[in-house]
Amino acid sequence: MQRHARHGLVAAALAAVVAVPTAGWYATRPPAGSSSPGAAVALSAAPTSPPPGVVNPASPSPAPRTAAPSPAASHPRPTSRATARPAVVRASRPAPRPVAFRFPVPVSVGNARQVITVRASGSYASVAGWELRGSSWHLVLQTAHARVGTNGVVPGSTRVQGSGTTPGGTYTLTQAFGIAANPGTAMPFHQVTSDDWWVEDNNSAYYNQMRTASQGGFDTTLPSSATNGSEHLITYTGQYQYAVVIDFNRWPAVRYRGAGMFLHVNGSGSTAGCVSVPASTLVAIMRWLNPTAHPRIAIA
Repeated sequence: MQRHARHGLVAAALAAVVAVPTAGWYATRPPAGSSSPGAAVALSAAPTSPPPGVVNPASPSPAPRTAAPSPAASHPRPTSRATARPAVVRASRPAPRPVAFRFPVPVSVGNARQVITVRASGSYASVAGWELRGSSWHLVLQTAHARVGTNGVVPGSTRVQGSGTTPGGTYTLTQAFGIAANPGTAMPFHQVTSDDWWVEDNNSAYYNQMRTASQGGFDTTLPSSATNGSEHLITYTGQYQYAVVIDFNRWPAVRYRGAGMFLHVNGSGSTAGCVSVPASTLVAIMRWLNPTAHPRIAIA
């Protein structure tokens, strides 16, 4: 074979060897800008030979040139959940739960929309008035200058007359009275006269009721401090200037349990069992009370 022919055969063989890997590289990694699978398939189906003069049979084959990576290509985004960086989950604060309303003392509310609470410590107490508006209770008045019995508060079910204690529990408020004229209350009000008494005679059928001496039926000769002594209301010019009756031990009244429990004006100190507040506070309470709101008082 001629020398020139031999050189031609060697050059053709080298060109064929170099063309195979070049076509394979394009099939697996398409040129920049050909990102769709369809473009990759088309390049695999129709590989192209390098142009004349690129491969020098006398020197090693140069490495294929690649396009400069774009900023997006230098930091590729994950293509699947398996390779994606886990998202940072921030713990959310729990939603605040509504706090159930609580009176300062236990209350049997019943159908009341007005409640007076008495929270005692010894013979001292704080008194507050609460009103139901819609579905919420609202504080409407209060005082820290209240007094109760000399010997504090005891359960109303075990309280006895003459013990110097205030009966604990919840009681209705249905009537008011006073030596002074009606201060503007909507409660049934009676202005006291010299004929009015509160019966505390355990032998009387009218025990724990307001009654006049002219009506009779109870002992008016005994002092109020006696076991069966009743209260001549007009003689308590300070305390009974205004008063609201606390319906403790009524309907029916139990003998020796106690009678004449009122919310009245402060005296000089503790009470014999009533609840007392400053005169201005009591006037505000009486003007606020409404019998249609079925007011109650809760003592503890």
